[in-house]
Amino acid sequence: MIRSEIVEYVEREIIPRYDGFDRAHQRDHAYTVVERSLELAERLGANCEMAYVVAAYHDMGLAVGRDVHHIESRRILLEDRRLREWFTEEEIATMGDAVEDHRASSKRPPRSVYGRIVAEADRLIEPRTILKRTVQFTLANHPELDREEGYLRLVEHMREKYDYGGYMRLWIEESDNARRLEELRRIIADKAELRRLYDEIYDYETANNNANN
Repeated sequence: MIRSEIVEYVEREIIPRYDGFDRAHQRDHAYTVVERSLELAERLGANCEMAYVVAAYHDMGLAVGRDVHHIESRRILLEDRRLREWFTEEEIATMGDAVEDHRASSKRPPRSVYGRIVAEADRLIEPRTILKRTVQFTLANHPELDREEGYLRLVEHMREKYDYGGYMRLWIEESDNARRLEELRRIIADKAELRRLYDEIYDYETANNNANN
């Protein structure tokens, strides 16, 4: 389905860069987005090699900064000369647009099917995973926040992004994310359950952090 030389290059030069990102954006996240992108590409009849590359590069810009990571990810993909061994300039431009369009806070729809694929794949709406990644991000990027402050940040993030009226947008009706988003919204509305899950995840993550230090 994907040429071996493309996979070998991505596995050797691209995926390992995720090791330097926060715990919510490690290799497991990259592989999850790749796997889900390939499933969607096959279902939609898109080019699986292009979907694979877009998924692999989609968070590379985190090395520069979270706020601009979608723009920097596009730049990194466009400047990678090795990709020109396997793809045309038009295909590379399309993949660059798709990488930039994946960001959840984008107010415009993705410009191509590849943007819709990676945006949907990156929105792995599994409630516990989303809560865990939010806690992991807070611990990594806001170590000054205590347990209660971290909880308030999680509540605000859930409200702004995932609750009714939040900026989360889904672009592929055929995915399972719409059903899972409703499940997450039920948890957000149930403050006792949200707090229970937060405390459980927080205790686990802080215990692991202390054990690794």
